[in-house]
Amino acid sequence: MKRTGFIAIVGRPNVGKSTLLNSFLGEKVAIVSNKPQTTRNRITGICTKGEDQYVFLDTPGMHEPKNRLGEFMVKEADSSMRSADAVILVVDVAKEVTAVEKNVIDFLKKSETPSVLAINKIDMCQREELAEKISEYAALHDFDAFVPICAKNGKNVDEVLGECSKFLSESQWFFPEDMITDQPERQIAAEIIREKILRTLNKEVPHGTAVVIEEFKDEGTLVSIRAEIFCEKTSHKGIIVGKGGASLKLIGSYARADLEKLLGTKVYLNLWVKVKENWRESANTVGNFGYRSEE
Repeated sequence: MKRTGFIAIVGRPNVGKSTLLNSFLGEKVAIVSNKPQTTRNRITGICTKGEDQYVFLDTPGMHEPKNRLGEFMVKEADSSMRSADAVILVVDVAKEVTAVEKNVIDFLKKSETPSVLAINKIDMCQREELAEKISEYAALHDFDAFVPICAKNGKNVDEVLGECSKFLSESQWFFPEDMITDQPERQIAAEIIREKILRTLNKEVPHGTAVVIEEFKDEGTLVSIRAEIFCEKTSHKGIIVGKGGASLKLIGSYARADLEKLLGTKVYLNLWVKVKENWRESANTVGNFGYRSEE
C-alpha cells in the first residue's frame, strides 16, 4: 500500500531547515550557510522509503520583509505551510520564542494541521535548557510530537521522519522512486554558486546578490556553465571580484567542486559579475531573477 504526504518545513531564518532537509534525503539539494535568509525559493525534497514517499517543502525563513524579495520569500513560506498535509516547525534551542513561532502556532491551531516541533542545535545546550524549551512550547501548543535534534550531524533526524510517517495517507506517489528533488539542474547550479558567495564574502554583500545561469551545455564529458552574478552596488562588484580576481576565482573553485560532484562530470564554469542597483526593490527584476510565486 503506497502512502504519501506533503510536509512543510518552516521556521525563522538560520534555524537549520535546509540542513534538516538535506539530512532527510542524504543528499544536498538545499544550500546551507551561517547567514540568515539563505533559502529564497521553496525547495521540494522527495524522500522515498519502502512504500512511503515524503514530499518535504523547505521554505524561506519567516521574517519581517524589508523589500520585494523579502515579500516574495515570506509569501513562499506561508503558501507552503497552507498547502501542506503537515508542518515541521524548526526552532533553535537557544533562541527565545518570537512572533514568527507564535504566528505559525496560531495557524496550526486554526487549521488543525498535524505538526512536529523539531528543536534544533541540541549539541549546543544543556539538558536543563532543552527541558525548559520543550515546556515553553508545550504550553503554547499541543504538537503531535516534540523531537530534539541536531540536524548538522543527523541526531534524531530519523525520529522526526518516523513521526511524519503518521501523517501520510494512502495514495499513489507524485514522483518517481529515484527522484530526490524537482529542481532543474540549472536552478541547483545557480544556488550552489550563490552558496559559495554567502560562504566566501562578508555580511554586507551576499544578501544583495543573485545568480542567473545564462548557458548550460552538457557536452557528454564536460558541462559548460556561464553564470552571471548580480549585485546592487559597484563597490560590491569590486568585493565579489576581489584583488586580481582572487575572490571570484575562489567562489568559482568551490562551486565547480560541488557541481562536478552533483553532475558526475567535469565542469567548465564561467562567472561574470554585473551591477543591478536596488534589484531587490523591483518586483519585475525579482521575478526575472527566478523568484516567482507558483500561484
